[in-house]
Amino acid sequence: MELDPLLLSRLQFAFVVSFHAIFPVFTIGLASYIAVLHALFYKTANPAWDRLAQLWTKVFAVAFGMGVVSGIVMSFQFGTNWSNFSQSTANFMGPLLSYEVVTAFFLEAAFLGVLLFGRGRVPQGVHLFAAIMVAIGTFISTFWILSANSWMHTPAGVEVINGVFRVTSWTEAIFNPSFPYRLAHMAMASFITGGFVVAGVSAWYLLIGRDVEANRKALSMCLWMLLVLTPTQALVGDFHGLNTLEYQPTKLAAMEGNWETREGAPFLLFAWPDQAAQQNRFEIGIPYAASLILTHELHGEVPGILEAPPEEQPPVALVFWTFRLMVGLGFLMIAVSLVGLYLRRGGRIYHSRRFLQTLRLMSVTPFIAVLAGWITTESGRAPWLVYGMMTHAEGVTPSLTGGMALFTLLGYVAVYGVIFYAGTYYLTRVIRYGMQQKEEEKLVDDFETPKRPWSATSTPFDDDPTKAEG
Repeated sequence: MELDPLLLSRLQFAFVVSFHAIFPVFTIGLASYIAVLHALFYKTANPAWDRLAQLWTKVFAVAFGMGVVSGIVMSFQFGTNWSNFSQSTANFMGPLLSYEVVTAFFLEAAFLGVLLFGRGRVPQGVHLFAAIMVAIGTFISTFWILSANSWMHTPAGVEVINGVFRVTSWTEAIFNPSFPYRLAHMAMASFITGGFVVAGVSAWYLLIGRDVEANRKALSMCLWMLLVLTPTQALVGDFHGLNTLEYQPTKLAAMEGNWETREGAPFLLFAWPDQAAQQNRFEIGIPYAASLILTHELHGEVPGILEAPPEEQPPVALVFWTFRLMVGLGFLMIAVSLVGLYLRRGGRIYHSRRFLQTLRLMSVTPFIAVLAGWITTESGRAPWLVYGMMTHAEGVTPSLTGGMALFTLLGYVAVYGVIFYAGTYYLTRVIRYGMQQKEEEKLVDDFETPKRPWSATSTPFDDDPTKAEG
């Protein structure tokens, strides 16, 4: 059996990026939440805000560490598996990735230690300032990474000379047509992910009766935020879809499962795309809805997949279903947020066991939605690596063999499996310990000062956290 190095390289990068993506999308939102908690404690001196800040800073330390470990290898893959792409786009991609390091990583490196280990050692205002700087650093990192990724979808400000991309306008390249929509979409996703995780954990604490005052505050904050952001995310997604319609019509057609360009296109709730036959085998849809959503007219024209030749079509079934999974989970999040508003009367959001259990389950849905959305947008770009300018086949390393690609793929799966198990195990223990020591928490002595992010959690591996629940 002949192994395809291109397919295996794509699977490898997809696996590594999917594994990595779940951590930044969580820590970006969580960093801002921690900064807000520190600001509230600084203003009110209420120890409940301090206890919340301590807990979620520990969670942030573990998630941030896993994100760094899982993401550091991605840059190496550009050289090992995608050397043609790296060489051709180095004039643009190289500086952008360097800008991220200089502006974001340096900022986080300067203040992360103060945030994790500075409590009680630096003035409270300095500790708050460090939390704000870390939060800003996460957004700066998001800015550069999404600019680079968006450029691959909607390239601008470049020209190709002898197979090499030359930048003609840095402004146009960085602020390419899809970048503002992707940045807003990811920022919203980060806040929503952090909000549902904090809400789910707070709900669990309320169910077992732990630190009720602090967790009521946390739950209420998150539900107010989610009530605003979940429908706003749907609006941002709509604008993002209109941008995709303009610049990547084939991807949009695959998302809609629309094979032929037509007016008054339905929105398909269910379909079975058959790419070999270039048609859907079965359809259930809402008449005119796709045209109304995309063109704001009942009889608006929606492009079809057949406008592109078969070799330039994305995997339609994958794009079609992951898009619906993302949208479906998005509407579920909106519904839960609205139920939270309804249950606020009489404080039922704190006492309804059914609602609290629902929030616990909902804490994983943002991660699934983010992965589904990422698969939709990246698979929908296929076969283009730089849309309309370079295919995946043109960007892969010429000397790479199928055996080499398979070996590294299996290696990443094995190593990342260990990392994920160890990290989630420890993260679970951090959460299970919760805020047990409250305001009398003992600070470590100077000679015990931690030297690495995970040390900030101060959570042992070898005892039973459930004993504290009594």
